[in-house]
Amino acid sequence: MVAELFPSDPNPYAGDPVFELHRGGKIEVTSSVRVADADDLSMAYTPGVARVCTAIAEDPSLVRQYTWKSNVVAVVTDGTAVLGLGDIGPDASLPVMEGKALLFKEFGGVDSVPIALDCTDVDEFVETVVRMAPSFGGINLEDISAPRCFEIERRLKERLDIPVFHDDQHGTAVVVLAALRNALRVTGKSISDIRVVISGAGAAGVACARILLQAGVGDLTVVDSKGVLHEDRSDLNPVKLSLAQDTNTGGLSGRLVDALDGADVFLGVSGGTVPEDAVARMAPGAMIFALANPNPEVHPDIAHRYAAVVATGRSDFPNQINNVLAFPGIFRGAFDVNASRITEAMKLAAAQALADLISPTDLRPDYVIPSPFDPRVAPAVAAAVSAAAHTDGVARP
Repeated sequence: MVAELFPSDPNPYAGDPVFELHRGGKIEVTSSVRVADADDLSMAYTPGVARVCTAIAEDPSLVRQYTWKSNVVAVVTDGTAVLGLGDIGPDASLPVMEGKALLFKEFGGVDSVPIALDCTDVDEFVETVVRMAPSFGGINLEDISAPRCFEIERRLKERLDIPVFHDDQHGTAVVVLAALRNALRVTGKSISDIRVVISGAGAAGVACARILLQAGVGDLTVVDSKGVLHEDRSDLNPVKLSLAQDTNTGGLSGRLVDALDGADVFLGVSGGTVPEDAVARMAPGAMIFALANPNPEVHPDIAHRYAAVVATGRSDFPNQINNVLAFPGIFRGAFDVNASRITEAMKLAAAQALADLISPTDLRPDYVIPSPFDPRVAPAVAAAVSAAAHTDGVARP
């Protein structure tokens, strides 16, 4: 009893396996060459390194061949929208950014550096990333609040000639599209005939809506915390207004529960809870992707009562929509062909490659998306992305 009241270790997290795994951080920098003697040192550093520097100064394209730039991503955040935790600041965001860097290496063979910026002003953020960009081959934006994230990504794409990718937007969208393509195969429905309702108009919701429209969904409705997005609403920011103009062809209004009546697909990327009676009014053979973590908008036990295919963002249920299925392979494919940017076609190609990994004989309602531990995932995505980069003319020698 005394030991419990007065533990010898003042650290309250001592012994917790999660905290022990994070102790000292989850990543480190290691050497790719040995420095065992004076000859090694003279080549790796002075005087030999000066020859390499001079060559790059004369021909800047050599930087990809003679530095790590061709295989390193900056994972950049301001800590304003971290996982489901919200605005917790740059320091508290670092465990997530380290985790992202770990996943880049483990699943895509891509090196990365976590960078948490102590600024939330869009101008300052963009200028900071632009100034440090020469050290990196790509920029992965992470956990930045909407709508600022849209402006930050747009401006960085305009100013940089390396891939810029906001994973909360596009990684989610790629995996959602891949899972939906296979869910449609299970249900026998056509992508052009379904009606999709998206709950959430933040980074993930907007990107999912855009990629689904590009993929051929003809009837799509987006709902935010105040109701269905439509052009007559006076409270929409420019991103939401643009989305309202391109969606809701049925002219719906009202709340989420109204929009779900007769819908084929529910995609939740906002949190909250959807009432069971609203789920019950969805179309036969419905598909429910409830991706909020840790609590899905529709619990799978309820979703399975009414839906043919159910997916969540959790690893303890089938059909996990996990961004790690996308971003390592996307950057791997972009780096392999020295792509100047990541195009819409490259994202669509990544989604199709993911979907195609599940053969018709293996496809079933509880298996519409591969596991992150399927070794085929990153190579398949990378190959598809590289091919699309060549087709789009953004691959470089």
